[in-house]
Amino acid sequence: MSIPTEQWAQVVEATGQQPVYKKIPVGKPGPNEVLVNIKYSGVCHTDLHAMLGDWPLATKLPLVGGHEGAGVVVARGELVKDVAIGDHVGVKWINGSCLSCSFCRQMDEPLCGEATLSGYTVDGSFQQYCIANADHVARIPKEVSLEAVSPVLCAGITVYKGLKESGARPGQYVAIVGAGGGLGNMAIQYAKAMGLHVIAIDGGDEKRDNTLSLGAKTFVDFTKSKDVVADVKAATPDGHGPQAVILLAVNEKPFQQASQYVRPHGTVVCIGLPPNAFLKAAVFETVIRMVTIKGSYVGNRQDTAEAIDFFARGLIKAPYKVVGLSELSKVYELMHAGKVVGRYVVDTSK
Repeated sequence: MSIPTEQWAQVVEATGQQPVYKKIPVGKPGPNEVLVNIKYSGVCHTDLHAMLGDWPLATKLPLVGGHEGAGVVVARGELVKDVAIGDHVGVKWINGSCLSCSFCRQMDEPLCGEATLSGYTVDGSFQQYCIANADHVARIPKEVSLEAVSPVLCAGITVYKGLKESGARPGQYVAIVGAGGGLGNMAIQYAKAMGLHVIAIDGGDEKRDNTLSLGAKTFVDFTKSKDVVADVKAATPDGHGPQAVILLAVNEKPFQQASQYVRPHGTVVCIGLPPNAFLKAAVFETVIRMVTIKGSYVGNRQDTAEAIDFFARGLIKAPYKVVGLSELSKVYELMHAGKVVGRYVVDTSK
């Protein structure tokens, strides 16, 4: 196919300012890179943080955000052998890594000191043509909808990894905090597919109805509950609380509550990244109840393949709404106001 020299993109030109919809040059892939014609890209809360610059990690400027890009390979570098022109691939958060350090050698490439981050330290998927490291692009079966799979490339992979890190086994209970958001919607479905009972925690009737329709067993509304800790414990058969907690919240308070209602010998997994937040748990209670508190970052290449396989088998149906790439600023405004239910996906052709 003919590759244009210019393309439409959303470009953050200054920290804290809305991106500008403008034309920029189309890049050329390096020796171990591919050029992906992005068809759709999910919009993640991380993209909002990248625009606002409120994380203790500097972004590149100007910056093309986005890291849930699904598209078609249209060019490749001379060293690329296992990704072909015409393959369907995903551009995800980890754009590249060194592949030779101790972390990369043990499949912990997200911890690589040289990892590059799509839509943060390198330009991401809010453009029509995106450069990505061939070793790290997600392989997407051609029978899978690129529109529907795009949210899996961050939200799906991230929550699937967190559930694996929790150690929860089929038949056990997991509380998902922030269950009504994009990651939460995915987490409910992955948990259900893994044989877990889900306690959804969020606020509002719309999110209650949404999470229950996706398979949550119980919904705890933190805006109406007089005692969230007691209500979460009461949602388990013996009242001792869930075996695991997946924290997807974007503010600090839920991180402080989780260690109080997780089951003894349970695990609290922190995934959400509220800016300037801290974890706080009583040492005595944490020790005598043998509670584990851990962080979970994004998935590695194998986690990516597994998360996409769940989706390809029809076990995950990510709720999403499609808007044009030109409307990205409106999505950011809804995110900032906490009014997003499910996930937004941008169509780069509009």
